[in-house]
Amino acid sequence: MARSKQYKEEEVIEKAMALFWCNGYENTSVRMLEKEMGINQFSIYSSFGSKNGVFLECIKSYKKKIRRITEVLEKSNNGVAGIKQYFYDFLEFSKDDKVKKGCLVTNTINELGAHGDPIIMTELKSFFNEIKTLFANNLKQDKSKDLTTIDKQANYLGTSMLGLSLASKILSKTQLEDFIETAFTNL
Repeated sequence: MARSKQYKEEEVIEKAMALFWCNGYENTSVRMLEKEMGINQFSIYSSFGSKNGVFLECIKSYKKKIRRITEVLEKSNNGVAGIKQYFYDFLEFSKDDKVKKGCLVTNTINELGAHGDPIIMTELKSFFNEIKTLFANNLKQDKSKDLTTIDKQANYLGTSMLGLSLASKILSKTQLEDFIETAFTNL
């Protein structure tokens, strides 16, 4: 007879996500996950299959967590101004008790590069494309923009968001605000 779980998956995934976010994917070992999640290795493999499985669940949890700001952008009727506000909202989202964490997805893309596990990289690229689509949808609110311009500007904004995420870990508030203001000067 199967034993019932003595933990809530959402809670242990939240703890694992914080660990990956702080240490990175490669620097987070199964032993570290055991300790942080408060469950043994058998339970990790039984519930999630592998470290990759835990990480993929963390990405799902991260998407839910960031939803509070992506949802605002999704509902925005402010075009470029709505996207600009998303950039500012992201800076607040990425802080945790004065610690500048950046974006879990961007951090992992930067860490793993093109040689990361294909399943993980597909999930990370999917997240990037979801954000880029939100940018494109807001850009479409300006009826003077053609589809080619919208696509180019959405790519630019997506790439700028990756840069902002990395820069948010080390630059001052003034430097980050200068970056945002400059990025939106010619849109």
